[in-house]
Amino acid sequence: MNVHGAARAVLVECDVEAKLAGAARLWTEWRVGDLLAGDPGVPTDTPGRPARPELLPPQAMPRRQLNGRENHAALIHALAHIEFNAINLALDAVQRFPDLPAEFYADWLKVAAEEAYHFTLLRDHLRARGKDYGDFPGHDGLWEMALKTAHDPLARMALVPRLLEARGLDVTPDIQRKLKGFGDAAGAAILDIILRDEIGHVAAGDRWFRHLCEQRGVQPEATFRDLLAMPGVPRPRRPCNETARLAAGFSEQELAALFS
Repeated sequence: MNVHGAARAVLVECDVEAKLAGAARLWTEWRVGDLLAGDPGVPTDTPGRPARPELLPPQAMPRRQLNGRENHAALIHALAHIEFNAINLALDAVQRFPDLPAEFYADWLKVAAEEAYHFTLLRDHLRARGKDYGDFPGHDGLWEMALKTAHDPLARMALVPRLLEARGLDVTPDIQRKLKGFGDAAGAAILDIILRDEIGHVAAGDRWFRHLCEQRGVQPEATFRDLLAMPGVPRPRRPCNETARLAAGFSEQELAALFS
């Protein structure tokens, strides 16, 4: 079966359970050799989503403090929403970009399966608090970046894993401290799992970004800075989880330049 079309079929799936099962199934099928790269077909720019949550512009999202049960649930929901979008982003890398090494598709199918697992952990944690995915609004910032980088896998690897997902590495320790302070040790433990896996996801993006830079004869860190200067691209900002970023492939010199 063609891996690009198979990933596209799961990407456009609107039913949450079907998308989760599909992401896990694709990773299994790839490992047993049932999926092969080939003619990618025509990529879709529209991922499947459930009817809820309502999507708002990022600037319209309410700012919440972790000071009550409702805001606690809203924080867990926001984290789950990030993981749901990350499933789509990983599948999009597979369905969209042709003529890359088989290991590229293996990496992003594995990422999609892990993001589905992360979403399931967070949704179950949310349900234990009397809420469910869709009960709070979400924003579409991650997919907007997917569309901005749809023309070029190098830009995608730079601005999704190395920028947006790396931001998750930076903020997770502070979120864990807040959850523990609120008495949610179980939620903080879920983020231990997610942080461990997300280091690997950022590392995969870093590895393919550097591969594509080498293929094109450009210097990775200078190219990354050039991409950060594009209109509408946010700059990295503190806090910086230096330990996690170094494990994911950033150099000390690059971190010093990015966070100076």
